[in-house]
Amino acid sequence: MINKELLEILACPLCKTAVVLKEEKIVCTKCGRRYPVKDDIPIMLVEEAELPGDKKE
Repeated sequence: MINKELLEILACPLCKTAVVLKEEKIVCTKCGRRYPVKDDIPIMLVEEAELPGDKKE
């Protein structure tokens, strides 16, 4: 689980806006990109993000 304090300081690396935790992904509140969390570590790389509408399962 992501620490609440860490989540508050994270920002989308592409559009620099706030993110929220949804369904074990870090989601940008502006562009909607979903960044994975692996072993409780957010992977905040644009090339690792899922675009809105993508269904990576």
